[in-house]
Amino acid sequence: MADSTTASPEISVADFETEARAFLDAHAEPKRESTQEWGEGDDSVTLLDEKTPEQEAAEVAVAKEWRARVYDAGFGWITGPVALGGRGLSSAHDRAWRQIEGQYDTPSQSPFGIGLGMVAPTILAHAQPHVSERYLPQMYRGDIIGCQLFSEPVAGSDLASIQTRAERDGDEWIITGQKVWTSNAQYADIGEVITRTDPSLPKHKGLSMFVVDMHAPGVEVRPLRQMTGGASFNEVFFDEVRVPDDHRLGDVNQGWTVALTTLMNERAAIGGGAAAPGGGTGAIHRLFEAARRFGRSDDAGTRQLLADVWINLHVARYTNLRSMAKIQAGELPGPEMSIGKLSLTNNLQRISKAAHSVLGPRLTADTEEWGTFAWSKFILGVPGMRVAGGTDEVMKNIIGERVLGLPKEPRLDRDQPFRDQL
Repeated sequence: MADSTTASPEISVADFETEARAFLDAHAEPKRESTQEWGEGDDSVTLLDEKTPEQEAAEVAVAKEWRARVYDAGFGWITGPVALGGRGLSSAHDRAWRQIEGQYDTPSQSPFGIGLGMVAPTILAHAQPHVSERYLPQMYRGDIIGCQLFSEPVAGSDLASIQTRAERDGDEWIITGQKVWTSNAQYADIGEVITRTDPSLPKHKGLSMFVVDMHAPGVEVRPLRQMTGGASFNEVFFDEVRVPDDHRLGDVNQGWTVALTTLMNERAAIGGGAAAPGGGTGAIHRLFEAARRFGRSDDAGTRQLLADVWINLHVARYTNLRSMAKIQAGELPGPEMSIGKLSLTNNLQRISKAAHSVLGPRLTADTEEWGTFAWSKFILGVPGMRVAGGTDEVMKNIIGERVLGLPKEPRLDRDQPFRDQL
């Protein structure tokens, strides 16, 4: 990593772009515009990345190889602190890299999305220095992968009601409990876990966060089968898993503040469209062609649905660009991330409704007709996206209370007058 640790932060964006293009020219091929003809190739349209274990292992291996090469050349953590293996450059340099890399055919980096998008920023903000030094360079180089361990079977939208316990034993904590809907747990090396450390305190006050070794004794990962047929998520069981106290993130019983760092970054990632193919535009282009193929392009109702989708996708994109610019300028993500996340799920529902209008009965059974039944996986994946990163209902409450300044919703665990009415 000599190049990235010794590089001068004073390098201009123009010189940086020249350096980036030289690296990519030497190690990747420029992207070629691909136009898929109707009826040719794979017609799958999915929201959730569903692969066999063999396909998944191969993708992770290729992603790690590319990530290491990029990092060693000084492009793996462009805005990161030099002391931690980053490049120490500005968000403008980072944007330049992303724009240029997008012009080349490079391996998917989706296995690192959660670790680098949500877990790493939390470690950087709240971990002890030696823990950051241990994990962050490895994460950004792709040597290890992180996952997020928040939701539980009885604590999904109400995250502060979690029951997974962490009990102190000298310089260690013993974690026992269950997490659910954990993406990437099947190949993750470390996890960011939220636990209850003091049941006597109000639910938001008695929480603590830890970095846990996913290969430690007592950690068990089980895949969850979805109604799409795939298994993109997992449930994770902790049976007296020992974690060193120095792997705690933030202060004891102050884990809710730490969790908010992760949640805001999660909503930024999901709201930015990372979960939708092509941010949704790839799916809608396929749907336009289907409307023409099946004689629905002249139907006024269908045309209105498709136009509504197209307009809202672009409105969401511009809104997300403003939010991401704020993050890249060094500001923490705020409640506006909930707007982006809610916009995404609303748009996915619009696409789903338009697909029903265009395809009709073709969605109900697989007749092997190209570009028809394949949409069923997309449609079955939409309800899951309404839950991921916080339910739509939670997002509406956040927007109403923190953006619009509306009164807080009555809560059974907080509002005595409301409880007395029951």
